[in-house]
Amino acid sequence: MVVSSADVNKLSAISFEEQNKKAKEKNILITTGPTYERLKQVANRLIPQTTVFRDDTKGWEWQLSLIQSNTLNASCAPGGKITFYTGIIDQLNLTDDEIAAIMGHEMAHALREHGRERLSEALAQNAVTNVALAAAGANYASGINAANQVAQYVLVLPNSRQNESEADAIGLELAARAGYNPRAAITVWQKMLKATQGKNPPEFLSTHPSGETRIEQLNALMPAVEPLYLAATKAPQSQPGKTINKMN
Repeated sequence: MVVSSADVNKLSAISFEEQNKKAKEKNILITTGPTYERLKQVANRLIPQTTVFRDDTKGWEWQLSLIQSNTLNASCAPGGKITFYTGIIDQLNLTDDEIAAIMGHEMAHALREHGRERLSEALAQNAVTNVALAAAGANYASGINAANQVAQYVLVLPNSRQNESEADAIGLELAARAGYNPRAAITVWQKMLKATQGKNPPEFLSTHPSGETRIEQLNALMPAVEPLYLAATKAPQSQPGKTINKMN
């Protein structure tokens, strides 16, 4: 980890801001309405559960972006910057439980700093050169350029099989602790496999592990997370700590 969490979070925030600025210019940034409210509600139930894995998420500036696009994709950048595309919600006809499964998985990548790991490897190999300079306080234009480089390594490049499996396990637990049925993660992948059959897989769909293998692994994790789900459904829902109140 040769890049600090603070630098990665700062550059990810710049990239998130630029993404939203461009989406707003194209009139495809959604900040109100039923779909946005569904996502916000799910996020506000999941976010408090992240402190189970790391306490410093209380200090993250959690943000939510919904973009009108047919893309089957979602992400959570370092520092808690969540992005969903309408395509994955509409084309897969996602339930709230399934949205929680996807969002929890993406949050898990941020919690375990998988993007920072890949960026550190790239910097060590001299594939990224000006990240440290920009993060240390260069001008805003340089910061945007570096942030765009960061986004490639943090969000675009595929994760390793180990990181994907880790995100699946943590995402399941986040959803279960928030009172969402963890078995929805299985139906998400069943829907994804059906929707992408015979087509090029979308960015969201990692080939490591394959969809079929992933479903088997998720099934194997159910005995560990279903008791957490049952306990959460019996307890009153609370939202301590950070939540997303509005698009910011």
